[in-house]
Amino acid sequence: MKSYVNRVNSGVNLSALRGHNAALVLDLLRAAGRAGISRLELAERTGLTPQAVSKITARLRAEGLAAEAGRRASTGGKPRTVLRLVPEAGHAVGLHLDRDELRAVLVDLTGTVVAERRAPLDFGAGAEAVVEAAAGEVRGLLADGEAGAVSGPGGVGVALPGPLDHVVGVLRRVTGFPEWDGFPLRDALAARLGLPVVVDKDTNAAALGLALAGDDASGSFAYLHLGTGLGAGLVLGGALHRGARTGAGEFGHQVLRLDGPLCECGDRGCVEVLCLAAVARGELDEAARVLGTAAGNLVGLLDIDRVLLGGRTVFAAPELFVRGVGAVVAERVRRGGGGAEVPVALAPGGARGVAEGAAQLILAPLFGRANATPPV
Repeated sequence: MKSYVNRVNSGVNLSALRGHNAALVLDLLRAAGRAGISRLELAERTGLTPQAVSKITARLRAEGLAAEAGRRASTGGKPRTVLRLVPEAGHAVGLHLDRDELRAVLVDLTGTVVAERRAPLDFGAGAEAVVEAAAGEVRGLLADGEAGAVSGPGGVGVALPGPLDHVVGVLRRVTGFPEWDGFPLRDALAARLGLPVVVDKDTNAAALGLALAGDDASGSFAYLHLGTGLGAGLVLGGALHRGARTGAGEFGHQVLRLDGPLCECGDRGCVEVLCLAAVARGELDEAARVLGTAAGNLVGLLDIDRVLLGGRTVFAAPELFVRGVGAVVAERVRRGGGGAEVPVALAPGGARGVAEGAAQLILAPLFGRANATPPV
């Protein structure tokens, strides 16, 4: 069970502290599910005083975020009232912009999908066309949600191929689409929708969603996404690792063959171009071997606990890729003499895992669960 400790010093920002403490409580309410959790348990697990917990939960109830979930027998004294999160009290949109497809989901506070849309997309059609298509699908998604009596969203999380700068929401030289370099996607989409927007790489969004759904709060793993491109999302010590310039996880552009074929990034023999070429030839075993070799490099470099595989190419032949990548990684670990296994598995969530992770870019700060950038 998680334990939260509230550390206060003389220089603490009280308004930020109140927000932090409320996030701790909200996160425990979300983890408790429909069964709920008592105020006493909240105090024990957060390290807050019972009085502080009472004030926070009173405010959350007034805002419609929390509600009573019945009573629970006590070991002494009167039964305890338990509280639960109200999932429908808030929503977020997750938008996955791939090179040839758009997928949008509307999720409630628990991350449960309540509406979904999917449409073809031409990422090379230009920024204005892509932004208009994305905004149109989000509007349609919200209309679908309203038909089901869903309240408006708190923002839109957008996930797409990098490189990009997630802090300011500006794209860099997206591999294969250099014309996007410097485009302020976050601000452009926010202006169209009138909603807060957060932008991040597709692999980061997926890794964030997986980290929030997992039980190991301090674990380290790599999410490898093989679809129209190849990239990685890294969770190290329980936290999403973006790097100082959102440059971490450009996994597809590590060079495996110095005299290999030219990659769209400008280098030769990148793992991405080797993998995609093998896929195009129908040689999926070879693609899995190449991907496994690069994954083994990553395991050796970062000493991560596990590798999760996703992306449309992987989902089209999941057993083959899990088996092929797993065999190469296992051999690399054996040669390294580490002893412990590094499991390779299919990432849960399927084809909409990136879109669901994008929605968590909006929700995660509310629960204090990740180093996601708050929407602007």
